[in-house]
Amino acid sequence: MTKVEFEEVTKLFGDGTRAVDKLDLRIADSEFMVFVGPSGCGKTTALRMVAGLEDISDGVVRIGDRVVNDLSPKSRDIAMVFQSYALYPHLSVRDNIAFPLKIAKVPKDEIRRRVDEAVRILDLEPYLSRKPRALSGGQRQRVAMGRAIVREPAVFLLDEPLSNLDAKLRVQMRADIKKIQHDLGTTTIYVTHDQVEAMTMGDRVAVMRKGELQQVAPPQELYDRPTNAFVAGFIGSPAMNMLEGRVERGDHGVSLVLGDLRLEVDEPRLGSYVGRTVVVGLRPENLEDAALMNGAPGGRLRGRVELREALGAEVLVHFTISARPAVTEDMRELAEDVGDDRALEQLAGDPAPEATIVGRFSPRTGAAQGDAVEVWVDLRALHFFDPETGRAIRGA
Repeated sequence: MTKVEFEEVTKLFGDGTRAVDKLDLRIADSEFMVFVGPSGCGKTTALRMVAGLEDISDGVVRIGDRVVNDLSPKSRDIAMVFQSYALYPHLSVRDNIAFPLKIAKVPKDEIRRRVDEAVRILDLEPYLSRKPRALSGGQRQRVAMGRAIVREPAVFLLDEPLSNLDAKLRVQMRADIKKIQHDLGTTTIYVTHDQVEAMTMGDRVAVMRKGELQQVAPPQELYDRPTNAFVAGFIGSPAMNMLEGRVERGDHGVSLVLGDLRLEVDEPRLGSYVGRTVVVGLRPENLEDAALMNGAPGGRLRGRVELREALGAEVLVHFTISARPAVTEDMRELAEDVGDDRALEQLAGDPAPEATIVGRFSPRTGAAQGDAVEVWVDLRALHFFDPETGRAIRGA
């Protein structure tokens, strides 16, 4: 059995940058663990410390039962797949896959067996005599995977391996890599900036921010119960809408005052926040054109449509409402990460008197750009966060 353990692992660079800060994480045998987070959050540095490509400033990394802090990369029984593929241009597909075994002086019959098995798994038989320049991006990535597979390592390490591929090919390769890992049962750590990759591939997902682990959980739990506003805003596409709301006493619980709008909610966990401001999170899929809901129970927001994106099975409707966007450090960092200049403008200085949010509507909606729209809100699916700590407001 091969597990990977980080015990209070820290990486401090010479200029004082704390790239990873007291990372404490256990990765089980055969588990597919995904590290995700914004650029510079420490996810790749953590991976490189497992690989032996970065020294560990403090703490312990274990692979299996061995402390590997001072072991060379070749002594750690790992195989790494890089973003760049790193194939030898003068070698055929077969020779590229076999190369690490030849260097290790593995017997020829064993090399042939392992290469044939990797080629079968990766469906590379038609390309064995080709050089890398004659392969597509997806085929090159499969060759790089094959070179890792033949080593039969205890742990696979993958560093943003799909970032050079086009969108359609990334979808296919996500499924391929996940199936290969499941079939082989090899413990895997996968680093990505793409939260869709993280959610679709990982058995568990570790969200990092500024060198610190924010939350580690199965994808659905991460989505349904984010531990703080940063995780909530980072996980999900389109991102969760975040608004500033004031909590007041209501007729049947509490009221959330969102600018000129009001939502009546039966929400005991907000009892201690009466008279205070909270961050209110609404996922796009929990919003719908009220005209299609036939009076179903829920809240209502009024807004004006700014943009309509028809995607076939759904329509993303961007609309403005007379509520303030949540202005916190979490929100600024998330906007900077995706380069959302409009959101950054909204978050600069005092909160704007109106916010633009996104709803995932049925394709039957008639809402068009410039229209006034009434939006149904699933009040059971609201998320609440403390504006000072960013932590999720949970019930008892």
